[in-house]
Amino acid sequence: MPHQLPPLNALRIFEVTARAGSYTDAARELHLTHGAVSRQIQLLERALGQPLFRKEGQRMVATAHARAYAREISAAFDHIGDASRRYGKAATSKVIRVNAPATLAMRWLIPRLVEFRRSHPQTEVRVSTAFSSEPVLKGSFDVAIRRTPSDETQFETTPLFHESATVIASPALLQSVSLKKPRDLAKAVLLSTETRPGDWEAWLEAAGCGGLRGTQHLRFDHFFVTLQAVVDGMGLGIGPFPTLSNDCTQSRIATPFPACQIPGSLYYAMVPMDSDKPKFLREFLQWLFASADAEQAHHAGS
Repeated sequence: MPHQLPPLNALRIFEVTARAGSYTDAARELHLTHGAVSRQIQLLERALGQPLFRKEGQRMVATAHARAYAREISAAFDHIGDASRRYGKAATSKVIRVNAPATLAMRWLIPRLVEFRRSHPQTEVRVSTAFSSEPVLKGSFDVAIRRTPSDETQFETTPLFHESATVIASPALLQSVSLKKPRDLAKAVLLSTETRPGDWEAWLEAAGCGGLRGTQHLRFDHFFVTLQAVVDGMGLGIGPFPTLSNDCTQSRIATPFPACQIPGSLYYAMVPMDSDKPKFLREFLQWLFASADAEQAHHAGS
């Protein structure tokens, strides 16, 4: 079925008007008259069946509904512009869009992109993030990294690395709290994450301390918030490796019981089957898998 779209020129003018904050400023930016902007907004309002602006004094101000709509329209225009640059006849840019879970992107992928850029300075890697509570795949990308592989009839899915998890703490906290054996955690504050339920229970069971409770148990909504609380010395958490190996190398966190590990998530790299796979994308994938293999081997040997 054909796409049911409102007038595209009216959409473009609406997006600028909502962003500019007034008809007058939008007209100046678009090199149009105030009346031309007003007519296009009215055309779009008729197509949508509801007003997008209301009059406040001498100005027309976007409604809350219109501002939310404009944000999505702006993102859609960004995607169209990006696709046009990438697939246009004169396209010469080398851009790779990677979408990954927030913690993996911030703690594992981004710190290593300096190395990739050093050997591939003409290739730009744009990283966007997703939360574990969001749908498995969202938005446009060349490579997605996920814990759960999606429809394998639509994506080339390759295992990236398997995490394991153990107790993490700030080095400063470990200097002030004596933790010689896992049962000493009974005198510590334990930090956990709503999106990773059962981590502490699984680790304590593996350490032979099932049922142990700390002096206090604090819970956060996302793991990167929990991790920041650990780094700031608020308490101890359960952290995934090799995802956090760079944080250990930089002495932001330490592992008081490294020998006790529990299995974590298996991450996959997914590439849409119907997408172009130019040489620079193949080079990035080769680097990505080599980096994951090296990190996995180093973590297994440490």
